[in-house]
Amino acid sequence: MAIKLLESDPRLFLLYHEGFRAQVNSWPSNPLDSIIKFIKLQDINKVVGDFGCGEARLQASVRNKVYSFDLIAANDKVITCDISNVPLSSASLDIAVYCLALMGTNFIDFLIEGHRVLKLGGTLKVAEVASRITSIKRLISLFNLIGFKIVELGQQNSYFVELEFVKARNCMGSREKLMAYSNVFRPCLYKRR
Repeated sequence: MAIKLLESDPRLFLLYHEGFRAQVNSWPSNPLDSIIKFIKLQDINKVVGDFGCGEARLQASVRNKVYSFDLIAANDKVITCDISNVPLSSASLDIAVYCLALMGTNFIDFLIEGHRVLKLGGTLKVAEVASRITSIKRLISLFNLIGFKIVELGQQNSYFVELEFVKARNCMGSREKLMAYSNVFRPCLYKRR
């Protein structure tokens, strides 16, 4: 649904990002900053996928090869696609990032795609709005069912939760079991400020 809305009026994407940039200034911290710091500590040869990248700030901030994906390209660094179906081969990424990117109603499909393109033993970094998460325990259970193992429940504040996982296995739970977790996030409601 979001893709059809944005394709019908690409100005909505620009307006969303203008509002997003304004909101960032009021946050106690920006979770993307800690993800950038993490990647800067990794081997430069590790390949990164930034799912729901916005303006591709991650790509502009690190020396690693970064594939930046979003519904609409904010600039020429962004690959336009639905992040449930990115143009990468299976097991082609060392690190997958979802920084405030699990807002779609099909977020489970986003995570399944991240699992597909991440190498076994690869790292998954997730940052999400804390108030959207209905249960951290159930959220971690969903990731386990997909094939990820929790490494760190990182920075938490009243705004965000940051998580780090490793791709522990190639097989996933059944789609039916995964869909039982479709309520681990509350809907993302945009508040005009």
